[in-house]
Amino acid sequence: QLLEAKASLSLAQTQHALQLQQAKAQINNMVPKKQFEQLQNTLREEQCKTQQLQESLQQQAEQTCRQLVRTQEEHEHLLQAAVEQAEGLEHSLRNAEAVLAERTAQLRDAQAQLSRNKLLIEDLRGENRRFAMALQAAELKQKSVEEKNQLLEEQASALKQLIGKITPASLS
Repeated sequence: QLLEAKASLSLAQTQHALQLQQAKAQINNMVPKKQFEQLQNTLREEQCKTQQLQESLQQQAEQTCRQLVRTQEEHEHLLQAAVEQAEGLEHSLRNAEAVLAERTAQLRDAQAQLSRNKLLIEDLRGENRRFAMALQAAELKQKSVEEKNQLLEEQASALKQLIGKITPASLS
């Protein structure tokens, strides 16, 4: 619209200049007064139209400028909001990465501890088998000792009886 208005203004100015030249030429050629007045009226009308077109063009330019400023402000606001949102997302991402790294370290530690625990369990099972074998051997030995004790107690009892029989006979 601005370009159209400028084109119209330029056309009107060209027509005005042309009419002015024609008017001057006619004045130089001794144009009749009535025709001169008519040309002056046409000139005034064209000048009015030109003035109106200039004012309209100025108003359109101001309106376009205001609209452009509003649009630019809106774009700046949207850009600022997008930047803030991006910064927030970046901050969240850094936090999530830190938490993930911490959890990964914890899992590695737990896995290492689990491996150590498995080795410890295997060692304890081996020791447990050795203790079970040692306990079984000790139980067998204890049973053997108890049997020997039983045998010795029976022998001691038999000896006591024998001594009990021999002692009265040897005293008499």
